[in-house]
Amino acid sequence: MLDIAGLDHIVIRAREPRVLIAFYRDVLGMTVERETAPEVGLTQLRAGRSLIDVVDAASELGRGGGPPPGPGPNVDHFCLRVRDFDAGPIRAHLAAHGIAAGEVAIRYGADGWGPSIYLADPEGNR
Repeated sequence: MLDIAGLDHIVIRAREPRVLIAFYRDVLGMTVERETAPEVGLTQLRAGRSLIDVVDAASELGRGGGPPPGPGPNVDHFCLRVRDFDAGPIRAHLAAHGIAAGEVAIRYGADGWGPSIYLADPEGNR
């Protein structure tokens, strides 16, 4: 039996990696932790104790996953925990960046029931 401690990282194969990296860095406030050589095409962004890896779908690494993702989202959704959730300031911040946020809803996650807001990144991932 495995003793899973948590989510280490997710990988998003991106058609426009620079746009996606800017979104996670500039809008959501993540920091770039590591970038590989352009031909490898991997940028890792820090999301608390986890990482979000953005892989250029046209790079050496990205091509290993098959053809570039189509026009739809690359993943259904993933959830980022926000400290001190306050819907008003969060929605205002997203709106200031031109991000259409969904309504606040109570949903079940790893820590039980709590408020959440769905939004999409520039490539349609929720």
